[in-house]
Amino acid sequence: MDAACLPSFSNPEPPAPEPPFPEPVLACEDNRRFLARLPTGGVKLVVTSPPYNIGKSYERRASLESYLDEQAKVIAECARLLHPRGSLCWQVGNHVAEGEIVPLDTVLYPIFKALGLRLRNRIVWHFEHGLHCSNRLSGRYETISWFTPGDDYTFHLDPIRVPQKYPGKRHYKGPNLGKLSGNPLGKNPGDLWIFPNVKSNHVEKTCHPCQFPVELVERLVLALTDPGDTVLDPYMGVGSSVVAAAKHRRLGLGCEVVPEYVEVARQRLAALRAGTLRTRPMDRPVWDPENGATGP
Repeated sequence: MDAACLPSFSNPEPPAPEPPFPEPVLACEDNRRFLARLPTGGVKLVVTSPPYNIGKSYERRASLESYLDEQAKVIAECARLLHPRGSLCWQVGNHVAEGEIVPLDTVLYPIFKALGLRLRNRIVWHFEHGLHCSNRLSGRYETISWFTPGDDYTFHLDPIRVPQKYPGKRHYKGPNLGKLSGNPLGKNPGDLWIFPNVKSNHVEKTCHPCQFPVELVERLVLALTDPGDTVLDPYMGVGSSVVAAAKHRRLGLGCEVVPEYVEVARQRLAALRAGTLRTRPMDRPVWDPENGATGP
């Protein structure tokens, strides 16, 4: 295997954590065949980043109409698999054709809506680095559309709270005079998320050209599932979603058609069990006002 594909490991080799991780299920095959074998209603969270139909090495470029038709078939299977209290998170960017951009979340929305799914948030993921454009402004965001099949869905805010901007601020009048005005556990992170994307100097970087940062998936896993729940990624890539699931004692399911990527995913999970996999901590700020950038 090319060294560029190897995940990042640390030197110590502590024993595997207790309790043991649920054993993920990884498959090197077409996602529709993989999904067809799974039981209806058993997946608590579908989280994925499908190809954007822009000609990356792992995808075959097609017309936008053909791309949407293929996406519709996969999305329909994912909707079938969703637990009644589950969530589906579809992360996409822009399709670009002849200099014109098409925001994929907007053209995919009718597909989800037709399946009876309800949009809870359109999360904007902002990052600082990417392709530098010369004829338009450089793209520095992608979106995560969070859907649920019903109004009774799993959602935990406390595990994903972020530090208050003014943690010591207190009420200056009224019945709460002198009490903290903000939640001491932190604030709601909102729908604008700032995480570094996985570029060459990121500790998680492998050979995949568009790798999911683990910390982004962790936030979704912690908010939308409980320990022991099943998390599915039908476009697994090098396994960031199943790594995030395993880190928090969820069962990860994933499929991918590129054998090299599946092998990298297996190596990353083995390193996670051994305690040697390096991931960017989800509580590390992107920018420290006193010391500047905190690094990837």
